[in-house]
Order: sequence, then C-alpha cells, then structure tokens
Amino acid sequence: MAKDKKIIKSRRGRGQQNRLHKIFFRLPSIESKFKTKTNRQMERRKFMQRSLFTGASLITGATAFSKINVPAARESSADKTFTLDYAFHDGMFKNNGGADFIDQVKFAYDKGFRSIEDNGMMARPVEQQKKIGDTLVSLGMRMGVFVITSDNWHWSTTLTTGKQEWIDKMLKDCKQAVEVAKRCNAKWVTVVPGNYDRSISTEYQTANVIKALRKACEILEPAGLVMVLEPLSDNPDLFLRHSDQTFTICKAVNSPSCKILFDMYHMQRNEGNIINNINKAWDEIGYFQIGDNPGRKEPGTGEMNYRNIFKHIYNKGYKGILGMEHGNALPGKEGEMALIRAYRESDSFL
Repeated sequence: MAKDKKIIKSRRGRGQQNRLHKIFFRLPSIESKFKTKTNRQMERRKFMQRSLFTGASLITGATAFSKINVPAARESSADKTFTLDYAFHDGMFKNNGGADFIDQVKFAYDKGFRSIEDNGMMARPVEQQKKIGDTLVSLGMRMGVFVITSDNWHWSTTLTTGKQEWIDKMLKDCKQAVEVAKRCNAKWVTVVPGNYDRSISTEYQTANVIKALRKACEILEPAGLVMVLEPLSDNPDLFLRHSDQTFTICKAVNSPSCKILFDMYHMQRNEGNIINNINKAWDEIGYFQIGDNPGRKEPGTGEMNYRNIFKHIYNKGYKGILGMEHGNALPGKEGEMALIRAYRESDSFL
C-alpha cells in the first residue's frame, strides 16, 4: 500500500511538472500577445486623454501664454472673458473691427472673446492660414472648426453612395486638412456626409458613411484631429439630420476622432427638446454651435432660452468651444455691439 501511494505521488508530481513545463514555454507567446494588445490600448488611451483634456489644458495654457505675449495695455483694457468659450467668425465684427479678419480677431479679444471658427479656412492662402494661427497664439486664443471640403462636395450625394471616387476625394481633403490645422492650430474639423441617395436604403447608406468615416479616422486620429459630424436642417435632401442618427454613426465608427457637432439652431428646427437631447448624446458630442430660432441670429432674438442651455452645458463640465454660427440681427456697428450684449446676457448664468 505504501508503495502504491509513492507511485501515485510520483505520477502527480510528473503531471504537475508537465503542466508547468507547457505553461512556461507558452509564456513568451502569451507575453508577446499581451504586450501588443497593451501597446495598442495605451496608444488609444493616450489619444483619448488628449481629446478629453485638451480643452481644459488649452484654457489654462492660453491664459498663461496671454500674460506673457499680449501687450499689457491690451490685456488690462480688454473686457472680462466670458464664462464659456464662444467663437465668432469672419465678418461678424467687420464694422467695428475692420474688414481684415486679423483686426476683427483683435477687436473680439478686447471684447472678451477667446476663440474663432472659420468654415472656409481650407480655401484661404497658406500665408493667411499661418498669419491667423500666429495671431491666435499671440493672443492666447483658440481655433474652432473649419470644414473639410475642397469643392463643396458635402452638398452633393457623396459618401452615402459608397462610391470609391467620393471616398478618395474625402481622404485627399483629410490629408490637406491635417496640414491646414498645423498652420492655424486647429483641433476640430467639420464633416458633412452629403445628401440622401434615394436609389438605396437608409441602412446601406448608413453603412457606407460609417465605412468612409473609419477611413478618415485613420488619417485624422494620428494627427490629433477630431472630425465633428454636423446634422443639418438646411434642406430635406441632407442625409444627416438628427442627433440620435449622428450618435449611432459615431458609436459605430468607434474613434476619438469622430464626434458630433451639435448645432443647436439646426437641432431646434429638426427635433427640439435641446437639453434632453444634449444629455442623451453627451458621450459623443465634441463641439457646439449656436443660433437662435427662428431667424438664425444671436441668442435672445428667437424662442430658445440660451441662458439655461449655456448653464446646463457649463454644469456638465464642457471645456470646449461653442461656435457663433449665426448672423447679426441688426446692421452696422450698433448691431455688432447689440450682439455682444446679447452674449453677455446669455452668459450671465452663474
């Protein structure tokens, strides 16, 4: 009996050794796979951290930078900055600031604004792009969105078709946008996937758009750029029209470089219920734009309670830019000053 017990123990020992032997020799391949997976996760995590925290860090950096580079006289005489970061566009302050966009930027800085956006930046001469970027840096200001397009293809039936010619055109524009963004210090770029294609189902069109946007992310993500998809209300032919539709596409693309541009004017027209829809889409919102409805002018000229909306966005911890994507309700210098007063009123929610 004692001899049998020794045999059993010996067999168990050999079995354990064999199992350990197999595990030991499998470790290099397991470790290699683990390292590869971990490296990918770390790269994605680093980009997502940049995406999540760039807004807050840029605000801090801009403030510190402005104290060094902005002339003391200009800094001391400038109006108080707004609670949220509103971005005006070229022409909005042309009567007070001057026809030159650079002069408008300086005027807006003195009135408390700290960002701009410029849909047509890609069409500007290279030297002008650099000059605008340098001016923003010198004032500690941020660049908001510009539109990725070389010939307004986003107003045609394009990405929804799945045709390679449109994908190639968009990818070419994405590569150009990376270079433009370097010159003007942009982080966000607007993408509109084009018009509805009535020859194929909505489901196939959605799949085509997702496929194209994933390819775009392969270019934009390494460059640290975020394309923001904008659902619009301009005409019934547009494919992308609702926040839930855009949310679904962003989830499917599954990249930190693909988020929603929540233009509150368009969303008020298409679906209303602004605050609740902001909450539902929050995880995928990368940028906001403003415009009261009806009329698409500054806050306070229509039906929307922008003071409450701004307060809600602020309380959710938003650190990004809100583009002033609207016209001026009144003409001339006084109209521009009235617009500034409207923003002061809507921004006084604390």
